[in-house]
Amino acid sequence: MTPTAPADAGVRTATMDDVPAVVRVLSRAFHTDPLFRWFFPNEDERLAGTARACALIAGFGHVPNGTARVHESRETPDGPPVIRGAALWTPPGEHAERPLAVVRALPHWVRLLGPSRLRRVARFMGELRDAVPEEPHWYLSMLGTDPVARGTGVGARLLREGLARADADAVPVYLETMNAANIGYYERHDFRVVRAVNQPSAPPTYCMLRPAAV
Repeated sequence: MTPTAPADAGVRTATMDDVPAVVRVLSRAFHTDPLFRWFFPNEDERLAGTARACALIAGFGHVPNGTARVHESRETPDGPPVIRGAALWTPPGEHAERPLAVVRALPHWVRLLGPSRLRRVARFMGELRDAVPEEPHWYLSMLGTDPVARGTGVGARLLREGLARADADAVPVYLETMNAANIGYYERHDFRVVRAVNQPSAPPTYCMLRPAAV
């Protein structure tokens, strides 16, 4: 059965009050993603670990910076609005996590991953940073839809809204995905794989770029 499209759909900027809902959506969307399988090899601990990681990514960086967008819908015409999708963006020339936020979040990452794994993750993230385009661009850090809303267009609306903003700025959009199954989805939105990062100890990563609107 095809999922029913949500009523009264809307995209807005997330506030700090939205962090629990953003974490719920992203952790449910990403807990089987190869990156989080690598972060948390123990399947019994993965969902909780993914939720804590998403809380650090969203709560210390994107939401306070005003660069997290959420898709809000009503499950019934008279029901309360519910967040079913979230996108974490970084504008051209900015970093998702500012220095003070990195310092505040670091002890939490150490407790979450452990010093040894965190060092491996840091090396891997450093290699990904080397692949980032030098030209100004919007960066899509995470795009996730609650599994109960998949197939209803929530993710596509969030993505199109961000792409329109990039088009208005006349800059490209860049992202990485560790899930090869996502490549076709992003290609339908004019992204192309521009580099593959294959590190023996980390999941293969596909770097994708959508050119600036002409």
